[in-house]
Amino acid sequence: MPLDPLAKRLLTIMAAATPADRSRPSVEARRQSLARLMQFARAEAAGVNATDGTLPGPGGEIRYRVYSPADMPEHAPGFVFFHGGGLVAGSIETHDRIAAALAHSTGCRLISVDYRLAPEHKFPAAVEDAIAATEWVAREASSLGIDASRLVVGGDSAGATLAAVVCQEALQNAGLSLVAQCLICPVLNFEETSPSREAFAENHLIDRFTIEADLADYLPDDADLADPKISPLRAARLAGLPQAIIHTAEFDPMRDEGNAYARKLLAAGVAVEHICHEGMVHNFHAMGALLPQAQLVLSQIGEQVRRAVKS
Repeated sequence: MPLDPLAKRLLTIMAAATPADRSRPSVEARRQSLARLMQFARAEAAGVNATDGTLPGPGGEIRYRVYSPADMPEHAPGFVFFHGGGLVAGSIETHDRIAAALAHSTGCRLISVDYRLAPEHKFPAAVEDAIAATEWVAREASSLGIDASRLVVGGDSAGATLAAVVCQEALQNAGLSLVAQCLICPVLNFEETSPSREAFAENHLIDRFTIEADLADYLPDDADLADPKISPLRAARLAGLPQAIIHTAEFDPMRDEGNAYARKLLAAGVAVEHICHEGMVHNFHAMGALLPQAQLVLSQIGEQVRRAVKS
């Protein structure tokens, strides 16, 4: 299917505003760019209440925001959410509307986690925070109004990287029970370059300059790109992981690795619901003001998560 006309228009506008002599963008430029882009997030979140808090983390207190749909039962299913941004940008603020919309659509009490970012905090800081936050939510589930037996982890883009790693770590350590993982446009493999990363390296919302800059700022010089905590697709053990809800986009540089992870999970006997959205680009789910498909995918995710927490 060709690129969606509305998505094409968006990319044309963005390309026109991009300097011809692209170079590595600064950290601040990447953070500002994501913040501007996330202003296009529009999604149904009526009746969702939000409160902020902090939880103990390996590097100090971690901020979180809990979203509770109206009329939610005392012990509702829980959803631990990690925002995208290349592990360099993003926050609970930039993803406020998306987090609220996911709480609304899934019927979960959703906890959005403000994990540490690079380059101030390089790998594995974000991973450690993600694991610590999920374990804390599981331990404190009762006080949070969450049913610990119905806990989902998820995220978008690099946040989905963290969600996948949390699930793999839970499988290894057997100390955390998760019913599902929800991965939206996930970034899962830095060990090798896929055809989609090559085909959509420029002018497809996120380009190779930004991806390379994020990775350089995130990883120490001696990092092993095949480490599953960096590239979850490279994990050798997948059998026994929680069921997966995976949404990829046809014109996303990260399309191939998300599709490949869905196939690997299926081959390992993991239940998978996977949709590759035709004509769409990276982060399309968060641009409801411009792309009608954004609301559609959030509704689909809501239905999928509701089924997962009932089973």
